[in-house]
Amino acid sequence: MRNEIILISHFSFAVPLSRATFRGSKATNILANRTTLIMKFTRKKYTLSIGLFAVLLFFVCAGGREAAAQSYVGDMKRQSARSDKLTGGTIEKTALAPGDGKLKITVNVPAFQMTLWQNGKEVKTYPIGVGLKDYPMYVGFRQASAVIWNPTWIPPDSDWVHVSKTVKAGEIILPTDARNPLGKMKIPLGDGYLIHQAKGAGDLGSLVSHGCVRVMQADLYDLADKIILARELAVTKEQIAEARQTKKTFTAELEPVIPVEITYDTMVVEAGKLRIYPDVYERKTNTVANLRAELKSNGVDAADLGDATLEKMLARAVAKKQFVVSVKNIEAGKALIGGQTLAVIGSTPTSSAKKSVRKRRSLR
Repeated sequence: MRNEIILISHFSFAVPLSRATFRGSKATNILANRTTLIMKFTRKKYTLSIGLFAVLLFFVCAGGREAAAQSYVGDMKRQSARSDKLTGGTIEKTALAPGDGKLKITVNVPAFQMTLWQNGKEVKTYPIGVGLKDYPMYVGFRQASAVIWNPTWIPPDSDWVHVSKTVKAGEIILPTDARNPLGKMKIPLGDGYLIHQAKGAGDLGSLVSHGCVRVMQADLYDLADKIILARELAVTKEQIAEARQTKKTFTAELEPVIPVEITYDTMVVEAGKLRIYPDVYERKTNTVANLRAELKSNGVDAADLGDATLEKMLARAVAKKQFVVSVKNIEAGKALIGGQTLAVIGSTPTSSAKKSVRKRRSLR
């Protein structure tokens, strides 16, 4: 009965199934290699009818889907780690402390941000690219289990691989192969999800991957160096230099694993400023009702703001733009005139925002 799941029915019989694969809380790819019932009330073996087996399998999968749905709803409501409701209004920053392995990585998908934390303090935040709309980022908790230089790539059993003319699912593609899209480094997060090298700066702030986090090479190297120092891993400078200069695969296992929290928070009050990010996966998070709820939960008095004003604020957070306005300006009735439309990646005001600023100055 090795690697088997036992299902007990109303009639108290056992159905041995082959090993199941679980992703998050959802049971998937349940493969039944044997369909023999062993009745407890007799020693005879009975063949399980396809109909009954289908019913049993339906309840297993239905339970998995229900649990997955409940988990998804909870994960979607999780706040960004940068929210004032979690930080108290101030994010304390720190230089990395070597030998202190209490690390955490957080990702907020619509903000295109990945942050490394040590003991609850921000060490560094990196701009990222995220999953395509058809292959969205996993939202919830993952675990970083290793840092791998010059990784191999095994294309997943997915529809986008099936239609590919260059790779096949399950094929081992070496780091020397031009078809390998992972670049110089990957950090596995479990179930095929990865943090890996971006193709270029154009990936940042964009929906570009099949569910993975893409990071620029220099930032990946920086992240890996910080993890090695904090965890005091048995990795030498010479080994790192060789891994960077060659195509030889080199792996540093992370034990214990580093927790990774991925959120989808499009409205964040951070350091006294409301940031509205684009609803990149069109999950209907940027609504007037949700904006009022976010302001209220942060103790912001927005009673005098009409729905029309809130809709205009939300409308400015589209494509690769975010709308930023201080809580003080909101409460002073300057939610629009006191805000800025900024690029999601970087902090330079967009041309329309610059024109608005110049216009206001010219009227003084």
